[in-house]
Amino acid sequence: MIETLLQLSSGAASGSTTGTGNSYSFIILMVVLFVVMYFVTIRPQRKRQKEEQEMRNSLEIGDEIITIGGIVGKVVTIREEDLVIETGADRTKMKIQRWAVNTNKTKMEQHRKEVEAAKEAAKKKKEEKAAAKGKAVKGKTEKAEESSEKKEEK
Repeated sequence: MIETLLQLSSGAASGSTTGTGNSYSFIILMVVLFVVMYFVTIRPQRKRQKEEQEMRNSLEIGDEIITIGGIVGKVVTIREEDLVIETGADRTKMKIQRWAVNTNKTKMEQHRKEVEAAKEAAKKKKEEKAAAKGKAVKGKTEKAEESSEKKEEK
């Protein structure tokens, strides 16, 4: 791709016979490259930032959190831009900025349990479906055996 860009730019600079065609294709190529870069890097980063902001805004008193510095604590007080957390066995209180929260362990555990419950429900449903299918196959085989026995009797 880089080679193509270099060829297009050198062709336009050398003044080839199709100079306008090359310059249009170069512009189109640059636009396509920008669109690809947007969807590969910028959009996922914005999505991640939005999720982090939602997590920070949904903090509640009693949530166990981990800060960007690695401090683990329980939220005691919530204000506009800062939190007070308790940490350690001696319940030391620390005031931190809301943006310094990295992970909400309480919400993460709840989400993990919900995912496990959903997987378990899907597994049970799949097993029930397989069992029902097995009964249907078993019923068909029994009917086939009965009909073959009747034919043998005749």
